[in-house]
Amino acid sequence: MQRSVFKDTAPAGRPTLKEALFLGFCAVFAVLARVALRLKLHITGHSMLPTVFFLMLARGSVRYRFGAVFTAVMAGSAAMFLGFAKSGPLILIKYLAVAIVIDVMAMLLPGRFHTVFWSALTGALAGSTKFVSEFAIGALAGMDQEVNLTKSLIEGGSAALFGLLAGALIPVVLRRLRAYGVIS
Repeated sequence: MQRSVFKDTAPAGRPTLKEALFLGFCAVFAVLARVALRLKLHITGHSMLPTVFFLMLARGSVRYRFGAVFTAVMAGSAAMFLGFAKSGPLILIKYLAVAIVIDVMAMLLPGRFHTVFWSALTGALAGSTKFVSEFAIGALAGMDQEVNLTKSLIEGGSAALFGLLAGALIPVVLRRLRAYGVIS
């Protein structure tokens, strides 16, 4: 019996080859978008837009339960090894924090990435993870608590806003990908 590479024959708990390739493309595009946004736009949290967008697109496009985490590990590793972030290995943790929120929301609200409200809410929650990372970095650096809290709230709030915008785009993109037969 000959197995086809393109059939849905992956064991439970693993992505199929087609899903893994799509997740890899989402990771590549997330890193390329980070390269494009290295321009100094002087807008706090703007890099959260492509991060949340591509991680939510990855999770919403495949049936694999941990699609966002899988994509975040690939994108974070690539960004870390290519030196796109000044935070070094911490960039992997930042990607994973966003991905975990997306995967947990996808498990709590299955099939809800097709509505703008739930996608935008998920994107905002995923973007708000920047508050935690900024606050932790400031605390480790010995920053004054009030200044650290204010700075982290500004960073987290703007990142949540960009995450909300990215999440609002997901239902439209998923509908188009399904209509063109890119995803099932």
